[in-house]
Amino acid sequence: MKKLLFAFSLLCVWQGLTAQSLTGTDANGNIQQYDEMGNPRSENNSFNPNRTDSTRKSKTVPKGLHVWKIDRKLGSITPTTVDTIPHLFPNTTLATGTYGTYNTTGSNYTPRQSRIFLERKDMMQFMFMHPYSQVMKTPDEIHFTNTLSPITNLTYDNCGDKQNGEDHIDAKFAVNAGKRIGIGFDIDYDYARGYFQNQGVSHFNATLFGSYIGDKYQLHVVYSQHHRKTTENGGITNDDYITHPELFSESFNDNEIPVNLSSNWNRNDSRHIFLSHRYNVGFYRDVKMTDEEIEARKFAEKSKKENDKKKKSEEKPKGRDKNAKVGDNPAGGRPKDAVIAGDEPGQAKPSVNDSIAAIDSIADTIDTTRINVANKAIEDSLLAIDAAKDSAMMYMKKEFVPVTSFIHTFDYDNYEHIYQAYRSPKGYYANTYYNNFAGNSYTGDSIYDVTKYMMLKNTLGIGLLEGFNKWAKAGINIFATHELRQFDMPQFDTTAKIGYMERWTEHNVSVGGSLAKTLGKTLHYNLQAETWVVGEDAGQLKVDFSTDLNFPLFGDTVRLAANGYLHRLNPIFFERRFHSKHFWWDNSLDMTHRLKAEGVFAFDKTNTTLRVAIEEIQNYTYFSMDYTYTPSTGVKSISACVKQDSEILNIITAQIDQKLSLGPIHWDNVITYQSTTNSNLLPLPTLNLFSNLYLKFVYAKVLSVELGGTATYFTSYEAPDYVPQLGQYAIHSNAANKVTLGDFPIIDVYANLHLKHARFFVMMTNITSSSFNRKSFLTPHYPLNRQVFKMGVSWNFFN
Repeated sequence: MKKLLFAFSLLCVWQGLTAQSLTGTDANGNIQQYDEMGNPRSENNSFNPNRTDSTRKSKTVPKGLHVWKIDRKLGSITPTTVDTIPHLFPNTTLATGTYGTYNTTGSNYTPRQSRIFLERKDMMQFMFMHPYSQVMKTPDEIHFTNTLSPITNLTYDNCGDKQNGEDHIDAKFAVNAGKRIGIGFDIDYDYARGYFQNQGVSHFNATLFGSYIGDKYQLHVVYSQHHRKTTENGGITNDDYITHPELFSESFNDNEIPVNLSSNWNRNDSRHIFLSHRYNVGFYRDVKMTDEEIEARKFAEKSKKENDKKKKSEEKPKGRDKNAKVGDNPAGGRPKDAVIAGDEPGQAKPSVNDSIAAIDSIADTIDTTRINVANKAIEDSLLAIDAAKDSAMMYMKKEFVPVTSFIHTFDYDNYEHIYQAYRSPKGYYANTYYNNFAGNSYTGDSIYDVTKYMMLKNTLGIGLLEGFNKWAKAGINIFATHELRQFDMPQFDTTAKIGYMERWTEHNVSVGGSLAKTLGKTLHYNLQAETWVVGEDAGQLKVDFSTDLNFPLFGDTVRLAANGYLHRLNPIFFERRFHSKHFWWDNSLDMTHRLKAEGVFAFDKTNTTLRVAIEEIQNYTYFSMDYTYTPSTGVKSISACVKQDSEILNIITAQIDQKLSLGPIHWDNVITYQSTTNSNLLPLPTLNLFSNLYLKFVYAKVLSVELGGTATYFTSYEAPDYVPQLGQYAIHSNAANKVTLGDFPIIDVYANLHLKHARFFVMMTNITSSSFNRKSFLTPHYPLNRQVFKMGVSWNFFN
């Protein structure tokens, strides 16, 4: 039934959207319409250009859209692009990522970790949400909008059936209330039943956002609420069910393969409030409107003229009053106070001497600054100049140039994590730290571990802005931040032999500054430094730097970029201390030192991007786990903790992104090389390859088509395992239980289409799952889904 509905929706897209123009985004993130030949256009012609309607007239609806992100520290605006790019749209719906670089536990929307070390971010304070990057957005990832007309985006993708399928629906809406206020929402629902037992996932995310962009005052606000629930199965009990099914006397469907856990869940609920506002001091200057603003002005003027014309036509002509009497409205004649022009009869004319004297008197009062209009041609020329000036000024606007900003940012996070189990296998856990908990009826093999985290942060800053005059080549900011953190988790009363909830509180004060150049096309740079002076993280330091240089070469642009950082970071609270029924540690950890330098070369003419990075880490902190495993019993005696190693780690990364094309044939490749000095602490595959071979063409001048397939491959390595109770990827401390994965391709085939305002696709994933020795594991004991047919659509509406 769902597939029929989906096919019907695609038919509606084909028939209904042919009335709309092709759209894309320009370099500034603004939506631009195109005709069938790919040329920019400003009109939205109806499907039938000869169609007439006596009741209404067709008008062009303005479709300008400006999108930006903000810095979470100071709320600085960074222009970005709208997420409407059709290329690789099918891959964006996969947990393995657009370029297949993530390890997962099988289903979509589950915890994941990138095999590319450069893509891994610093651990969040609330560690349980760190692996859910596929479904999580922070305030600095929200797209704020300023749109000339309301815009709605609906995205839906689906695979499988009622027993094992996945559904994802995302609704975005943005509208302006005047020129300065933009508001919107993003509602996202992810649901995966799982192709293996006890693998269901359900996430609901709702975000409201708004902005006010005034000349002197700017404000951004975000409120979001999230509910995430993941069923944990602990992996399958025996990998041979996948790798060597011939060893068993009977065959098993995927949902019949035994797993280690049942009735175990990870729940994560969170609420977030983010507010950043600033007051600017500066001056005004005249600038020309943008093309979109001019179109909007013309649209408004045209609408006003049509409304005035309609009102005028509806007014009834006024005639003679029926009750009027003869003489009430006499014919007009000469007014009583009329005078005769010129000399009256009998009046004496002035003499010549009198005229000369009058002229001399007037000459003394002549304004010599006025232009002498000697003839009709000069008069017409002056009138034309005035008309041109009026026309030019009609599309000018006053632009406020900020010089100094006074900034305040407020950030609030509230998380709750619950690990709940109705039953646990006998001997599954190596340690049990309490059996009874105050106010909790979960005893025996049941678990109800609660962990809470609250963060309240305020930042005050002052900025001297870039570009207010020719000498202000960069912007300068200074700021100070106070952060309050509270943690709630179990503690154990050794006297009463019972567990209870306890709270830990941390305060931090940091100061910092930044120097940034963002304007212009040639050179940009950004340097930011922050140090913690008071509190738990006193002595912590973060210095980040990035720059890029752009210059023309052989008719195209070359971009040289570099970035790096020097970080001295205190391990997060839950790395230092964590308590639960079966996992417990109180660590004394040193600060982690990280130094990274990265360079990027990009040449648009050859579609080549080369990236090289070197990173050095001291006091590397990581999750470690241990268990015993046999094919007959599965996982037993599981334990996990956080460890730190003082050894200096060095990681080298080199990556090339090369896109080739010959007519309609395109071949895109991303090859990544990685080297680590200690693969026991930080295991990484030496090579990661992503290849996309496809045909690209336009059908019937309106339907853009990409037909092809992608292949992902990485060399074998001892892959990190997964701790379901923590939701974290961990390194095995027992070498005997380490599992080597990789050295097999994952191949997907797809048809990706773009029609007017709609993107839609059909896809078959992992078509080689039954080949290559069936080694389709990205995480030990968590097999990938086999061949799955997937389809999706994303549709933009402009009202």
